[in-house]
Amino acid sequence: METGAALLLLVALLGKSSAVSFYGDSISFSPLQMNTDGRYKVTFFHRENGRNDCQNQASLLCEGGVCMDLDESDTLQTDQDSSGQGRWCQTEKRTTATFQANGTSFTLSWDEVDKAMIRKSQSSPGNSMYGIVLDAGSSHTSMYIYKWPAGKQNGTGIVTQHSECKVQGGGISSYAGKHGGAAKSLEECMKHALKEIPTSRQHQTPLCLGATAGMRLLNIVNQTESERVLQEVEKKLRSYPFLFKGASILSGQAEGAYGWVTVNYLLENFVKYGFVGHWLNPGRSTIGALDLGGASTQITFQTSKKLENQDNLMKLTLYGQTYTLYTQSFLCYGQDQIIRKLLAHLIKTQGVKSQVFNPCAPQKFTISTKLGEDVFDSPCTEKYRPDNLDPQMTITVVGTGNYQQCVNNIKEIFNFTYCSYSMCSFDGVFQPRVTGSFMAFSAYYFTQKYIKEITNITLTSPSRAVEAAKLICNMTMAKIMEKTKAEEKYIKNVCTMSNFVQVLLTNGYHFDEASFPSISFQEKAGGASVGWALGYMLNVSNDVPAEGLSMMKALPSGSWAGIIFLFIVFVFFALVYGVVINRNRTTRSDII
Repeated sequence: METGAALLLLVALLGKSSAVSFYGDSISFSPLQMNTDGRYKVTFFHRENGRNDCQNQASLLCEGGVCMDLDESDTLQTDQDSSGQGRWCQTEKRTTATFQANGTSFTLSWDEVDKAMIRKSQSSPGNSMYGIVLDAGSSHTSMYIYKWPAGKQNGTGIVTQHSECKVQGGGISSYAGKHGGAAKSLEECMKHALKEIPTSRQHQTPLCLGATAGMRLLNIVNQTESERVLQEVEKKLRSYPFLFKGASILSGQAEGAYGWVTVNYLLENFVKYGFVGHWLNPGRSTIGALDLGGASTQITFQTSKKLENQDNLMKLTLYGQTYTLYTQSFLCYGQDQIIRKLLAHLIKTQGVKSQVFNPCAPQKFTISTKLGEDVFDSPCTEKYRPDNLDPQMTITVVGTGNYQQCVNNIKEIFNFTYCSYSMCSFDGVFQPRVTGSFMAFSAYYFTQKYIKEITNITLTSPSRAVEAAKLICNMTMAKIMEKTKAEEKYIKNVCTMSNFVQVLLTNGYHFDEASFPSISFQEKAGGASVGWALGYMLNVSNDVPAEGLSMMKALPSGSWAGIIFLFIVFVFFALVYGVVINRNRTTRSDII
């Protein structure tokens, strides 16, 4: 289903042959349950002309605030476990009414040819605040525009993803030594932001850039160049009429924590939009976040255990609640860097030769590789670097497609033996036992996606992960290409990544047959991209002052507690009074 631009178009819905009238004031809704792909069903009740009942239903299939026709196949195949309801049969006849979907305002009206129409409402700039986050990753930069009501819930904005823009070219770290390149790469997406955000709101719109592991690595190799690139993009971003909040390199721990916030926000574990249009605290348990980027990987989850290493401790306050998190980021264990490290390890063990055999590459698959540019020009491979290396030398990597040799070589990249704490993940890093459910996103999602396409195996347990990796590693590239529509550049490393993900999750984080099924691999949730950017904007929105309340809010929990207490007291005295009156009446009747 198309999203984004479709929000701006007039979409025809519910082409019914019988005339239908909608009744009542505007209603707000959100799904009671949502499919893992972010889709859900909304059912509106209406009554046909001349009838007084409210039994007729019109169903819409919605995703990210965009609603389309729902036919029987949709109902059976994608929405059998999702439903949301709104009744529109209460007062006088209306020809137009407004409702909300995921925080976005829409208008549903009845036209002259008996078709319901849905379109995005022209909302007043005074009712919304905006924020822009540039996620400057190791391989590319993405810009996200977020929106939230000017009134806030317990100090934090109720944020939804408004739009997204992919910056062309590599990450900003790839412009090291290329003056002006990083700044220029952002121009097209910033033009998009100027069009999307009302002029009257632009000066109040926070704009920030967060760089992750790619820039962390550049900062290790060349701090001067890292600072120059940041200063360059900062100067460019300050030239726009937004409220610039800074360009900085996020710590790995912060990246992990903000990813955790995003996951739990999108799953409505902090706050949700209730049936009657109130923001409510659902009282749900949070779930952990597993992020796998290009240069680093993060694990974050809520814990009540005492953390033996305070570097892993992070406390966050959102919507009036404080959460204690364990978070850890592993630099050099992202997808791109693990592929480099594997090649560096193979070259070190086999020696610098014209051919290097890679058991994690498809059988007989060959690729030319520059020792410097493709392997050793990274601090992640420094310890494998041979003496007297010629960085311009090109070698041929030949795939042998051997599962056992592949997984053994990948395990040798980790250090599973050293640990100075009661328990560790790997490389001597403390980690308490994983508990609860987890969402795995970014490269985790794409790895399992390719595994499913190629083997038809879903990653639900360590044994299934091993089974899938064995099948993939024994295939030729031609056989793999028959199974998937993905381009060769995305699947040439699928054997490497299927084994790496398996080793990282089981040997590293200690997910076992009992806990592994609690991992959900997802790219999006609730129509929004999963990553650290939304969590970061939620944190930034704490600093944005609230305006006149533009949404109905639930009473704070303290107020509810007071009201409930008074209600109980009232009921108690009413019962006592009733008993006393009844006894008096009984006494009088006995006397008579």
